[in-house]
Parts: sequence; structure tokens; C-alpha cells
Amino acid sequence: MSNDVTITAPEGLPFIDIEREFDYPVELVFRAHKEPELFKRWLGPRGYEMDLEQFDFTTGGRYRYVHTVGGESYAFNGVFHVVRDNEFAIQTFEFEGFPDVVSVESIRFEPLEGGRSSLHIHAVYPTVDARDGMVASGQAKGVTEGYEQLDEVLASL
Repeated sequence: MSNDVTITAPEGLPFIDIEREFDYPVELVFRAHKEPELFKRWLGPRGYEMDLEQFDFTTGGRYRYVHTVGGESYAFNGVFHVVRDNEFAIQTFEFEGFPDVVSVESIRFEPLEGGRSSLHIHAVYPTVDARDGMVASGQAKGVTEGYEQLDEVLASL
């Protein structure tokens, strides 16, 4: 069974908070975020193919990936400003189909009792309209299905 995702987008504020618990230790959840071959197996909605063109989940590293479905492609890129193993990351996130809108995301990896963990993401957008555009883009579906796929990847490790 999959754990629920909580996505909060407070009215009038330019940020989104995402929280999700995993039945796996922080070290495995972090590993699935850091290792390119694992990362590309879970990020995004089901049925999308990912081309991971660049991926260096370290302080100062960069990423660029393209999701493809039904002949349409969606590209994303960013920079990892801070990465602390099994603990924390700060990254930028840009959907190339909506250029010039970059969010800054902090990701906290938190250990829980019983070998479980939680993930907390705080994404800040330049405007409320930009934040609302992300919410309207189907973000909840992509995040929820992505984390379901992450559970599957973690179960295979």
C-alpha cells in the first residue's frame, strides 16, 4: 500500500509544500534521488519515458531531463545548490515550456522510527500566478504517481 502525499498551496502565497512518508530508511530514499539510473525509474507520472540528459545530484551539480508521452516532450532543468547526503538539498526547477519562471526547492530527508522516513519539499515561486500554473499543470498526479513508482524502486533495492 502506498502512503498518501500531502500537497499544500496556501491561498495568496507563492509556495507549495509537499510531504510524503516512505516505509524505507532515509539512506534508500536519498539513494533513489542521487543515482541517475534509479532516479529515472520513478520521477514523474506513469507512462512517461524519461531521457536523463544531465544529472549530478551534488552541491553545484546540474540536471536536465525530458519526459515524453504520446509524441509530446516536456523538458526540465535546474541546479543543485546544496546537497547533504541523507539530509537535505536545495535546487532550482524550471519547466522549459514555461521559461523564465524558476522555483527554488528545499528537500528534507527525515528518518522516522522503525526504519521509515519522510520527505518534505518546500517550493517557492516568483509569483502566486506562477505557483498556480504549477498546481494547474497536473503536478499532484505527477508527484503522487512518481512517489508510487519510487516505492516500487525502493522495494527492489
